[in-house]
Amino acid sequence: MKYFRWILALFLAISFIPFQNSALASSPESTIPTFSITTVVRDTSVSIYTYNFPANTSFDVLMNYYGTQGKNGIKVNTINSGKGGSFPATFSIPVELRGLNKIAIRLQNNTGSGYYAYNWFYNSNATSGGSSGGSTGGTIPTFSITSVDKNKTVSIYTYNFPKNDNFDVLMNYYGTLGVNGYKVGTIASGKGGSFAATFNIPPELKGQQKIAIRLQSNTGSGYYAYNWFYNATTNGSKPGNGGGNSGIPTISISSVVRNKTVTLQTHNFPANQSFTVLMNYIGTQGKNGIKVGTINSGDGGSFSATFNIPSELKGQYQIAIRLQSSSGYYAYNWFYNVTTP
Repeated sequence: MKYFRWILALFLAISFIPFQNSALASSPESTIPTFSITTVVRDTSVSIYTYNFPANTSFDVLMNYYGTQGKNGIKVNTINSGKGGSFPATFSIPVELRGLNKIAIRLQNNTGSGYYAYNWFYNSNATSGGSSGGSTGGTIPTFSITSVDKNKTVSIYTYNFPKNDNFDVLMNYYGTLGVNGYKVGTIASGKGGSFAATFNIPPELKGQQKIAIRLQSNTGSGYYAYNWFYNATTNGSKPGNGGGNSGIPTISISSVVRNKTVTLQTHNFPANQSFTVLMNYIGTQGKNGIKVGTINSGDGGSFSATFNIPSELKGQYQIAIRLQSSSGYYAYNWFYNVTTP
């Protein structure tokens, strides 16, 4: 009996070790904390915006050389996450790292909970960042899911990709952002901008309901983008972040005028459908949002449209937008409420 109690205690201890991967960590039931870089004042300060942070948790803020993920870095501050979720913060760049081209930053829990998140930034005056892609201070590369053949292939369509760069294509479990995933291909961006590509789903992920996919530069440029998809053949009503019979309807953000308008571009939209356009707080996917317009898809496919940002959301740093029809079609995205390009 004594040995049984000892084995049971060891099993319980192992069962509650926090889940970790190379980018960030959280408990198995919680969402993954991340943060994006919003502004940099060269050799002076960096501002960030967090996502999915746990509540009432203390974090040391570390900075170090690029490539270190901020590990064993110079401590520049300690912050408390308060209510958790999303919040902005600004930190001074330490004297020891001034003059460097790129700097790693890490928020690491100091109470033993295991939570952490890291990122990096160019040490130059800039406004940048993004949770679905990373850039060198220019436009943020992203991609949408266009079709899925269950357990076989996934097809994507890119936007704002840099030219003449090479990207490793990684797939991993949902929630990992594709970090340290199974390598399923390498592609060259060529002229950049938008292009289509199809990749095989690795055998290790077959049978998964949702799969993360990441395109990550292997040249050291720092560009990356990620997304996820339902591992279901896309001829149903709600695959991925949209539904449809001829590929998944998606929307990408073309431009924003802060607190005024957002312009979007549709892809794979069904023909002759009426869509209600909703905006809401980040993280809501636009559900139950403020109605800002109604559009008809006409011939379907791709078209551009511009909508006013409602007064209730002016001043928000990020805003979710959703197009949905009564027939079950929908698509959503989000944007930074900053003037771009």
